[in-house]
Amino acid sequence: MRLCIYVVVALASSLSARGASQQAGTPKPTVAFDKLDGRVRVRIGEKLFTDYVYKKGRFPYMWPIIGAKGRRMTRDFPMRKGVDGETDDHPHHRSMWFTHGSVNGHEFWSGKGRIVQTTMALFEKRALLVTRNDWLGSDGKVVCTDERQIVFGETEVGRFIGFTVTLHATSGDVVFGDTKEGSMALRLHPRLRLRGKRAAGEILNSEGVRDKQCWGKRARWVDYWGPIEDQVVGVAIFDHPKNHGYPCRWHARDYGLAAANPWGVSQFERKPKGTGDMTLAKGKKLTLRYRFVFHAGGPKRAGIEAEWQRFARDEPPAKGK
Repeated sequence: MRLCIYVVVALASSLSARGASQQAGTPKPTVAFDKLDGRVRVRIGEKLFTDYVYKKGRFPYMWPIIGAKGRRMTRDFPMRKGVDGETDDHPHHRSMWFTHGSVNGHEFWSGKGRIVQTTMALFEKRALLVTRNDWLGSDGKVVCTDERQIVFGETEVGRFIGFTVTLHATSGDVVFGDTKEGSMALRLHPRLRLRGKRAAGEILNSEGVRDKQCWGKRARWVDYWGPIEDQVVGVAIFDHPKNHGYPCRWHARDYGLAAANPWGVSQFERKPKGTGDMTLAKGKKLTLRYRFVFHAGGPKRAGIEAEWQRFARDEPPAKGK
């Protein structure tokens, strides 16, 4: 265990200033962490941004997420039940999470596969959370491992989360299967849905495709926005040009699921099963980078295309005011 902790600390310490800013931008020093039971609370100043929860459920997730104008951006169910206007479908949709539906045949999206955190390190000056996790199949054996570098901060139009995950084939070859069920995901506030009770949202992707037509389409980014209480707010998810499968296909549903999927092909494009399979050979690794921008106004007002261009150039978001 001590060795594992040293590995994580060494990993985070080895990040150059440029490397840390590449994946999520240099954060303002107002970001603070509180270590609580089974979770890490992330604050901007004294205000809650999110909790990184790693002991409840089958995989780590972030909930709640407080975006621009202090608005809650994701669904509360199943962590909190009975919220007006929320549905109780897909209980495996937990606010913000990363997993995949087929890894060596094991179902991590909605099945019995589990992602278990083994080590964690916090670097408050860089607003950086670093973890290491084991992916345990339905048989309880390690399928692969991952290392996560998560950075938090403010932008000119709201707040951001940078999420970099490096997957390691530590226990033999790993096949990430061709399924729509994945991978870097959000389940959004009911007001950001396009259908259902209280739905008032819109969707736009980087290629100009709108609303439910965004499902399965390849794009550099996808944005959901709409009125929550008395403010129009939204969230954009960015896919990085160096990611596998870029530009990825989006499991972007009009009921409020937004997920960047680097492996799904057959179900999105009606191609032969297995077309999108990817094998990570034993001892190899794969890094995926994403950025979430929680913004005020719609995507045009928030300058989302310009923000994606900054991300693609490995630059930080526009500075907060």
